[in-house]
Amino acid sequence: MSRISIDQVKHVAHLARLAMTEEEAVAYTEQLDKMISFAELLNELDTDHVEPTSHVLDMKNVLREDKANKGLPQEEVLKNAPEHQDGYIKVPSIIE
Repeated sequence: MSRISIDQVKHVAHLARLAMTEEEAVAYTEQLDKMISFAELLNELDTDHVEPTSHVLDMKNVLREDKANKGLPQEEVLKNAPEHQDGYIKVPSIIE
């Protein structure tokens, strides 16, 4: 028994704006059914003593010290700007 129908595959393809032939829909239905079957095998595992995690590795945010560094000289930055005025980069207005 298939866990996903060809109509469901076509519906998802339509939502994703994907053009799909009938042959492709049949092939994807078979492939997705195999993926779902494999995922269902995971339901058979005993996970009662496994803590929920968001990542398989024990990772923590490692942040560098927030130090101010000297930037580029203003003249060097402005020489690469298409337009500048009074020491600032001039950009087109986006607000009407």
